[in-house]
Amino acid sequence: MGRSVAVSTTSSPDTQDNESKGGSNAVIAVLAVIVALAVSALVVALLYYLYIRHKVKKKRQKNEKPFKQSVTRPQPQYTSFDTQGAQVFTYKQLQVATNNFDEANLIGHGGFGSVFRGELGDGRIAAIKQLDQSSKQGDFEFRVEVDMLSKLHSEYLVGLIGYCADQDHRLLVYDYMLNGSLQSHLYSTGTSGSPPLLDWETRLQVALDSARGLEYLHELVSPPIIHRDFKSSNILLDENFNAKVSDFGLAKLGSDKICGLVSTRVLGTHGYVAPEYAMTGHLTTKSDVYSYGVVLLELLTGRVPVDMKRPSGQGVLVSWALPRLTDRKKLAEMVDPVLEGQYAMKELIQVAAIAAMCVQPEADYRPLMTDVVQSLIPLVKHQRGGSKVMSTSDLQQEVISMKNSSSLDG
Repeated sequence: MGRSVAVSTTSSPDTQDNESKGGSNAVIAVLAVIVALAVSALVVALLYYLYIRHKVKKKRQKNEKPFKQSVTRPQPQYTSFDTQGAQVFTYKQLQVATNNFDEANLIGHGGFGSVFRGELGDGRIAAIKQLDQSSKQGDFEFRVEVDMLSKLHSEYLVGLIGYCADQDHRLLVYDYMLNGSLQSHLYSTGTSGSPPLLDWETRLQVALDSARGLEYLHELVSPPIIHRDFKSSNILLDENFNAKVSDFGLAKLGSDKICGLVSTRVLGTHGYVAPEYAMTGHLTTKSDVYSYGVVLLELLTGRVPVDMKRPSGQGVLVSWALPRLTDRKKLAEMVDPVLEGQYAMKELIQVAAIAAMCVQPEADYRPLMTDVVQSLIPLVKHQRGGSKVMSTSDLQQEVISMKNSSSLDG
């Protein structure tokens, strides 16, 4: 009989190792493909994001370029103004309107020139601002103000009727504001022939109107506009004591960046300039908020921002007032005496809290002007119009919390 042969079906150790290695290599290959695809997708997504970002940035620059150039790069030729409806006057026309700039028609004087009351050819009464011919800054102010006001339209800003750029003459023609500046009323003697003193209700209305003016500049214009010289003399009152913000000669376009702009030359009025702007040149919309807070303190106290004739510690309004704004007893003592008996203590505390927040030394702690507007609205009985609510922030909670606070630094 033949010998039977047993055939083993079990693989050898070498064969098992080869199969194991083959399987591992296949898994690694699959993983490599998956990783490569994921990386490729990520790269494509990143490139697409950068492309979209570049397009958006380019479109934004294209949209903003005409406005920025017209404000920040004034040219010597003024015939190319994009004034969008502002009327162009000859110097002769404005001479006639003001009776050759008669001093009897002089209603104001500032660092850049004089303001006259005038009657235009169509019978309208206007305020005509004649800039000093020797002032280079005045010439720049002229260009900025024409460009700004011809593009800005709000019932809370003084309207620009037109301008004159006749040879060396630079004049601006505004809507006439019958009751002059807020400053003239706050520091009036109250005697016959002088501007009337303002009561509590009118002061609240002025506070709201001027806040809405800044809200428009900061929140409803893109890019935002920083006024840079907001003060009581630049708040004008019409025949019904409605307030409008004026004088945009120092205004600047704001930045989209949180850090804002850095100015090599600090401009503005002593006593109203925010500390961070004065010390570092950093300029943001919060710089205007500080200036607004100073005006609010003027409305509350009837005191000028800086008066070194006062006793030690009382010369600078903000430094003197800030520690007192959250002390009920001291708050009542610092109110303008002419307002006695006109306000409810609750209203006074709320206005004081808003003022305290606006003049905080740290810009980040100051509110948006939209928040200020929304906080003042409930306090004003008779309002004209309204402004679009741009924020859901509720300053009222902060106002309540400040009533019992005494931790603010002076």
